[in-house]
Amino acid sequence: MSEPIPLKETIEEDHAIQSQQSYHLHSINSTIVIRQLPSQGLSFQLWPAATTLVTLLDCHRSSNTTPLSSLFSGCSTTRPLRLLELGSGTGVVGIAAAVLLGANVTVTDLPHVLPNMQFNMDANAGLLNQHGGGVEVAALSWGDVQHMEGIGAREYDIIVGSDVVYHDHLYEPLLETLRFFLLGSEKKVVFLMAHLKRWKKESAFFKKAKKFFDVEVIYTDLPLNGSRVGVTVYTFVRRGGEKGKFLPFTPNDNDSTSAARPALLT
Repeated sequence: MSEPIPLKETIEEDHAIQSQQSYHLHSINSTIVIRQLPSQGLSFQLWPAATTLVTLLDCHRSSNTTPLSSLFSGCSTTRPLRLLELGSGTGVVGIAAAVLLGANVTVTDLPHVLPNMQFNMDANAGLLNQHGGGVEVAALSWGDVQHMEGIGAREYDIIVGSDVVYHDHLYEPLLETLRFFLLGSEKKVVFLMAHLKRWKKESAFFKKAKKFFDVEVIYTDLPLNGSRVGVTVYTFVRRGGEKGKFLPFTPNDNDSTSAARPALLT
């Protein structure tokens, strides 16, 4: 497969407190519009791993031979795909998946992030309706059993995340969330994760993850401008293909189970 064509991006500043970014989807000649609110925090901004996933989804729509081909080939063809996105932030990946795959997508993040995410869903409602996809917005704090059980009432085909491995105190809550959705399902569920490596400490997350999951690199993007490395895309599946046992994690008083969005390291 040739390298994905970078998406055309347009940023318009509005009183220096919000910006708008447009992702042109070449395969359907349509544009997703996303509002960012940088002054509100990291979860309200767009990050490079999300762009890589959107680009791969766009390429997959127009070609049968992409890094995502084997991932989607095993999914049901009798109903729309069911996707769950962790740490969705602005919601751009979930919107793109719904539009490009005709999927039913649940996008999740912390409660205070949801209003901007819903704003972006509404801003792209026409595009979603046109292509038959659906997006639901829901709160999910990693490791929160009540949140996970509420969302997990619906079985998913694929779990998606981009730039979710960042703060080391969130490694265990994130792994607990993955164990809940991947080990607790009767069928094999895949976690598709795009990640831009920033620090050596991130190896601890992958070391822990490999105790429960088979982790495979399916794509590596070209380095970003000013960066040493490009975004890497992984798949996680439960080891041996057998259903495992989910064991809840009890956080310390100083731990946070919230998803955080990293800044770009240049």
